[in-house]
Amino acid sequence: MVSANRNQSATVMFILLGFSDFPDLQVLLFMVFLAIYVVTIVGNLGMIVIIRYNPKLHTPMYFFLSHLSFVDFSYSTIITPKLLEILVVEDRTISFVGCIMQFSFAVTCVVTEMFMLAVMAYDRFVAICNPLLYTVTMSQKLCALLVIISYSWGLISCGVFTYSLLILSFWGINTINNFLCEYSAILSASFSDKHLTEVILFSLSNFNTLCTLGIILTSYIFIFVTVMKMPSTSGRRKAFSTCASHLTAVTIFFGTILCLYCIPSSKSSWLMIRVSTAFYTVVIPMLNPLIYSLRNKDVKETFRKLMDIKVFSH
Repeated sequence: MVSANRNQSATVMFILLGFSDFPDLQVLLFMVFLAIYVVTIVGNLGMIVIIRYNPKLHTPMYFFLSHLSFVDFSYSTIITPKLLEILVVEDRTISFVGCIMQFSFAVTCVVTEMFMLAVMAYDRFVAICNPLLYTVTMSQKLCALLVIISYSWGLISCGVFTYSLLILSFWGINTINNFLCEYSAILSASFSDKHLTEVILFSLSNFNTLCTLGIILTSYIFIFVTVMKMPSTSGRRKAFSTCASHLTAVTIFFGTILCLYCIPSSKSSWLMIRVSTAFYTVVIPMLNPLIYSLRNKDVKETFRKLMDIKVFSH
């Protein structure tokens, strides 16, 4: 089996078509995606630095946000450099090992982010529905445990998905009509019986989506009921404002996932799939730090202080 897998990994190649059917737009797309990638890296690493620098931000919500920024940074770094490469070079091939590794790291980041967003929804639920017990409930130990569970389940899901692909047989050069190695494209290139693999994909992906969405929706139902019982309009407005950034991030993230689920896998919809995938894998990691920083006074104040320190040092 080991020898067979080694021979397979040596002979199997994938060609990532990306946006090759738009040759006149390759340079423009490269510049756009490069700009997005730079903003993503600066935004997410900057958010981590700001949270570590300002003691006011040493709270459970920003602790989770710093890990969300790390996941977004990692996810973007896994996907975008290869996208930029295939936009400027003629050789768009990727080895079997490289394709599986890209897929594995990407799955880990996606599943971790799903559960991290669910954890952040629970944090908002405790903060609004049980404010007097917030510091006791969301202790450092519990916060660390929730983050560890999110990363661990991401790694477990990665292991299951990757194993379900490695038990299949592949041969020759296979074409992927996208710019990344995603599950269904790798699966369709196999000539083995795919029933077990498809069952694993359906079961685990739906469990992850429904579980995290269930936690988020349940948390926000309780939040909505609690906020509507508040006597003052200003109190309700303040409570909703604390959830606005997270709710925006959740809507964009899961909305894009549901859109990808709904798009039929046909030739006429390939462009739509690639655009949705680009938004999901490249744009969303850039948006999260912007969403959480633009409405937050403490983040903007810390950013100004860091810029003042930098200018003063020069």
